[in-house]
Amino acid sequence: MSKKRFEDPKWAASQALSLDYNYCLDEFVGVQGLSASELEDLAPRLAAASQELAAARQEGRLAFLDLPYQQEMLAAVRQVAKPLLEWCWDFVVLGIGGSALGAKALHQALCHPQYNRFNMARRHHRPALWVLDNIDPDHFYGILDGLELRRTAFNVISKSGSTPETLAQFLFAYHFLKGRLGEAKARERFVVTTDPEKGNLRRLAVQEGFPSLSVPSPVGGRFSVLTPVGLLPAAMVGIDLEELLAGARFMDQRLQAADYRENLAFRLASLFHLFALKARNILVIMPYATALTGMADWFCQLWAESLGKREDLQGREVWAGTTPVRALGATDQHSQLQLYMEGPQDKLITFLEVGKFQQHLALPDLFPEMEGLHYLGGHSLNTLLQAEQKATAFNLTKAGRPNLTLRLPEINAFTIGQLFYLLEVVTVVTASLLGVNPLDQPGVEGGKETTYGLMGRPGFEEQRREIEAETPPLEKYIIS
Repeated sequence: MSKKRFEDPKWAASQALSLDYNYCLDEFVGVQGLSASELEDLAPRLAAASQELAAARQEGRLAFLDLPYQQEMLAAVRQVAKPLLEWCWDFVVLGIGGSALGAKALHQALCHPQYNRFNMARRHHRPALWVLDNIDPDHFYGILDGLELRRTAFNVISKSGSTPETLAQFLFAYHFLKGRLGEAKARERFVVTTDPEKGNLRRLAVQEGFPSLSVPSPVGGRFSVLTPVGLLPAAMVGIDLEELLAGARFMDQRLQAADYRENLAFRLASLFHLFALKARNILVIMPYATALTGMADWFCQLWAESLGKREDLQGREVWAGTTPVRALGATDQHSQLQLYMEGPQDKLITFLEVGKFQQHLALPDLFPEMEGLHYLGGHSLNTLLQAEQKATAFNLTKAGRPNLTLRLPEINAFTIGQLFYLLEVVTVVTASLLGVNPLDQPGVEGGKETTYGLMGRPGFEEQRREIEAETPPLEKYIIS
């Protein structure tokens, strides 16, 4: 067997992510920046966070940290994918939140932008991927209506097995397929990814004989991209799973080897935390690569759900968290940048920069009589995009607006594996600095329970009565 490129230490080192936080410091952005002493003063808390992280990992409370080493999981994914690849033309993910965003991010980052439109030969006889993460009936039915159902497989994903949106999608899709193909054929077209032992989806998989994959019990949904939640859809579209996990391992080993003062994750967490203390409560993540917009969306959910907490670990009201916002360079230089430049001083901009793109698109040297057009000739779209990012960072800095750049040498499975892992660790370290639990989501549970009540789920009658007892909207405040 030929050696994989990620097994070459020189190649792996050349693909290491890097951080430039010059433009966060007061010597560049003035009074709005951080001083060296502010960063140094955080050292004792970072040392404590490092110890907490190590202890939690040892005790299995942060099980996602060990996912890149789970070879049995990889084998299970391939075992399920292999028979599906023999007949499947379209692979549909039914999930929401952490059960969908990782698959979308992987697909967007690592597949051709026109992948789903290619014929089977150009897709190397792999299916198109559709991630249906909402219950909008027109969109949901519209996607189903355009599929060749005899050649379509559905991956039903819910860690808890009780997510109402996903279960509703499953019920409709299963009934829809039964009507078109018959019950036996419909049953062959579903794969379940859920908790290994508990929940309605696990019971359903056992009862109906659906093929299934497990999300390790201690791994929460928003930290599950490197479980079968993300790996099965990735395998179906031909993403190199070994390289993806190798990238995550590379980042893990790099983070463990580094002192917390020079640790990439700890430095990022420090910057995000310290600027939050300075009332920069909006964290903008702005990739300068369209392929990374899905990654930014995935991060926004990870960050918001992990850190937005009413109470700290001692039960005190703290109302923690900052608001993540996704922007795209250079697109949002023409929509959001005006606000970032001259609006409230409440934002920290994090650029995702790509060193090398797969395509180099040279611009022809045409129309010499038109100075405002001719100057672009001899350059490329690549150099223009790099100039746009550099100019944006410079002008933000000039205006006293802190910003930092996280750089990927290029976009491939190895660097994307690093990025997933890094941002998960950054989130957990930031939670430690805030003193909150990054693994729960009590604010989301209330909405779920009220939905259960409104939909008539047994055991949630009180939630239904509570909302029915609310004062109804007043007509005088409705304009029609």
